[in-house]
Amino acid sequence: MSNNRETLLRVENLCQYFGPTKAVDNVSFDIKKGEVFGLVGESGCGKTTTGRSIIKIYDITSGSIYFKGQRICAGTLAYKQEISGLRKTISQLKKTKPVDMDERIAACTARIAELQEEIKKADFDHRHSDREYAKELMAQVKAEYEPKLAAASAEELPALKKQYKDALRVAKKTKLITQIQMIFQDPIASLNPRMTVKEIIAEGLVINGIKDKAYIEEKVFEILELVGLVREHAGRYPHEFSGGQRQRIGIARSVIMQPELLIADEPISALDVSIQAQVINLLNELRAKLDLTILFIAHDLSVVKYFSDRIGVMYFGKMVELAPSDELFAHPLHPYTRSLLSAIPLPDPNTEKTRQRITYNPLAEHDYSVSQPSLRELTPGHFVYCNDEEELRYKKELGL
Repeated sequence: MSNNRETLLRVENLCQYFGPTKAVDNVSFDIKKGEVFGLVGESGCGKTTTGRSIIKIYDITSGSIYFKGQRICAGTLAYKQEISGLRKTISQLKKTKPVDMDERIAACTARIAELQEEIKKADFDHRHSDREYAKELMAQVKAEYEPKLAAASAEELPALKKQYKDALRVAKKTKLITQIQMIFQDPIASLNPRMTVKEIIAEGLVINGIKDKAYIEEKVFEILELVGLVREHAGRYPHEFSGGQRQRIGIARSVIMQPELLIADEPISALDVSIQAQVINLLNELRAKLDLTILFIAHDLSVVKYFSDRIGVMYFGKMVELAPSDELFAHPLHPYTRSLLSAIPLPDPNTEKTRQRITYNPLAEHDYSVSQPSLRELTPGHFVYCNDEEELRYKKELGL
């Protein structure tokens, strides 16, 4: 995987809180165009919440998410907390009245003004990123069609005007976020039981303003065949299919929108083992055919190793290790990563008898009373959540 590829998605200091519960806490990573980024961890560690936050199912609490260089999600809690701290500092300065009180109060006031401006920008980007993207597309359509309309003959003009009107309508309804699509974990719950397969798959196209029924129908048939189903399935309902077929319908619904980023939220965990392999192979084929970038969320580390270019390990809402797939399996550093890897079953009864399972106990493993931890790059591309003492120990293990 080349590091020179353009960054498609960048997540900076993402926080997603539900009341006092910190589901995702200060998580940062990026995904390069064309790669598969695996996100692993135990149930409840924040993997799915991260995926749902990226696709704007949730309004994020704090941090920023950039897609194709444009901020699509922004939270303001961190700004508000800093403003609150600065106001307390100003109040304290007025009580104690130190010699440099005026200068310090002026600095705090200036910083508060900066943060208030950042809050306005964050709110605007979060609410209006799709609208601004639609404006850009409409401007592109106008620039493309105006010279054609000016040069068209009387016979060509009516058809060209119709094309222009249709293209303008689609551009107006297009959202930047639709270039990110999600495959949900449960193939049964994620499909509307009252809609036919054709209606389910075509729904995104209809919402996007496409009215040509013949085009929609042909597109649905094309996508069905692409994911290993047949045209006859278009008129059936979800309950008439097996779990693996339902997941293929979910994949078809996602890829018909021609997304650049696909978030696969444990797409194989509800399926039989033999079907899991088929779905993984299908995703691999689609990745090659459609030039997809994939955020692959899963429990099964052996599958993630096979499928992913880089892997991020999450624990209790935090990213504890991030590295290229081969590097992570060859040199796991964080104790939680080692614990996860030790839990991978091997298809050899003799090896299984002697396999040592590592238990992770954060209270016993870490002492953060003196030095606080952060995500640090120990070798190029290999990040570990550690403090100063642990960083020195990990570097010694790596021979650095």
